[in-house]
Amino acid sequence: MSATFTLTDPSTGRGFRDMPRATASEVDAVIARAVEVQRAWAGAAPLVRADALRRFARVVEDHVEELAQLEVLNSGHPIESARWEASHVAQVLNFYAGAPERLSGQQIPVAGGLDVTFHEPYGVVGIIVPWNFPMTIASWGFAPALAAGNAVVLKPAELTPLTAVRIGELAVEAGLPEGLFAVVTGSGSVVGQRFVEHPDVRKVVFTGSTEVGVEVAAGCARGLKPVTLELGGKSANIVFDDADLEKAAAAAPGAVFDNAGQDCCARSRILVQRSVYDRFLELLEPAVRDWRVGEPTLETTQMGPLISAAHRDTVAGFLDGADVAFRGTAPEGDGFWFAPAVVLAEPGDRIAQDEIFGPVVAVLPFDDEEDGIRLANDTVYGLAGSIWTENLGRAMRVSRAVKSGVLSVNSHSSVRYWTPFGGMKASGLGRELGPDAAEHFTETKNVFFATDAS
Repeated sequence: MSATFTLTDPSTGRGFRDMPRATASEVDAVIARAVEVQRAWAGAAPLVRADALRRFARVVEDHVEELAQLEVLNSGHPIESARWEASHVAQVLNFYAGAPERLSGQQIPVAGGLDVTFHEPYGVVGIIVPWNFPMTIASWGFAPALAAGNAVVLKPAELTPLTAVRIGELAVEAGLPEGLFAVVTGSGSVVGQRFVEHPDVRKVVFTGSTEVGVEVAAGCARGLKPVTLELGGKSANIVFDDADLEKAAAAAPGAVFDNAGQDCCARSRILVQRSVYDRFLELLEPAVRDWRVGEPTLETTQMGPLISAAHRDTVAGFLDGADVAFRGTAPEGDGFWFAPAVVLAEPGDRIAQDEIFGPVVAVLPFDDEEDGIRLANDTVYGLAGSIWTENLGRAMRVSRAVKSGVLSVNSHSSVRYWTPFGGMKASGLGRELGPDAAEHFTETKNVFFATDAS
């Protein structure tokens, strides 16, 4: 009998359900079943796999409201955000349902015969997802992995497993072979470690902190298995003096306070050209004050609670000794509530260098284009960022010079499932999403057929 752990509703601070914590032997049994089922799945015609994923997508679409309500309860996400996240899972499945019939190889001219390449699935893929976006991030891995002919074992975060477990059940309801897409709940030190160490898990996808990602990569290296890592961020929101300041200031709260700042793409540093620094702060203050923090079941809520009491303490620690310019509001009482905060900072401050993963943003001035680029690159991270300018030439120069995997000009968009996503430097390895994601879950095999009679 497995041990259990208790889930907590972040909006009330009260426990509400016990979940099983898998042992290493239980994980091994799931992997063994996945190995067996994957062979038949990989051997199925591309059309068969495509149709199965489309059925999976339709079943998820039919359960969007149920999945959204589970996310509100388990993660504290506002209901409108949670509905979008559940719909996103179905959209990702629909998108990658087109991949099996498009994973075509090449014919390469070679003297004396025919040379062709094939995209072979790895076999079993282990996917480890964080607690901040449990559904969406999971789908970025399992949808293209399944499309490419792999089996998937998925480990959700202990804090937020409910939607992953339900999606695993929906996969079976949609007709996917049982064991092809398995969800295993438990601790990273047991379940995640088995993904890293087990010889039959041939690729690992990890989303989480840079510190843990380094350990995952090191463990996988010992088994010569590839990894995709989506790690931390300290993304810059760069506002030049020729930008539409009203638009930039109005958009800034959503760029960092969405999901209570628990987002690796959060624009947690606002870099403002010195000549418009004071004016930008004047415009930002009412936008922060009007940001609606409250009960996640209300459709008007823009931001819910933080995920746990421990995480709230960590976020609050960043404000110790900080120059807080102004704050928004948040409910009092039960739940892990935290009022958004805007801090005036210097480049070397901890709050301007370390990932906070909460609704706290550091604002820093810069002098000119060169100085803005230097500040934007002045962290170990390089995941996302935004550039606000009305000058096309400047937008091109800055977007090429900033070392981030995903950038937006005059917006804060980071993730579209049909475009690539991933980080540079300490923000990760590899890319997810986009038209090539399914291919990243395959190995290229080259075969030469001799045609000469000799």
